[in-house]
Amino acid sequence: MKRSTLDLWVGFFVAIGIGALLFLSLKVSSFSGIDQKEAYVLQARFDNIGGLKIKAPVRSAGVLVGRVTDIRLDTETYEALVEMRIDSHYVFPADSFAAIYTSGLLGDQYIGLQAGIDAEKRLVNGSDIKKTQSAVVLEQLVSQFLFNKAAEGQDAP
Repeated sequence: MKRSTLDLWVGFFVAIGIGALLFLSLKVSSFSGIDQKEAYVLQARFDNIGGLKIKAPVRSAGVLVGRVTDIRLDTETYEALVEMRIDSHYVFPADSFAAIYTSGLLGDQYIGLQAGIDAEKRLVNGSDIKKTQSAVVLEQLVSQFLFNKAAEGQDAP
């Protein structure tokens, strides 16, 4: 094999490697394919968001329908105010339910939207989701379990 042919093949594989790294970096960074013009914004209030982060997915029935765009603390109610951008192809009833779930046992957190039953009223740009469920914090569950077991031990004669 000539030197120029070998250089060509090396360059080809280097270009493929760079393309693969670019693809992986976009997948890991939670790159959103949701067009900013074809989306609407919803807000939801939670008592505890756990480890929810900006750019976290918003899913309905396992399908990616949006992303979390902002997380703030409401200084009047001391609740977390989560803003999410939903793809305009997905329209939800006004009585929809938002909950914070975890992917796997120790995975990332995401917002799950469950569609309501009121087909007449819809969530529109700027709407608030009234029904929410906060994140389940593992430390609170463990401490509650331990305190209950300790209380049972004190009640026994």
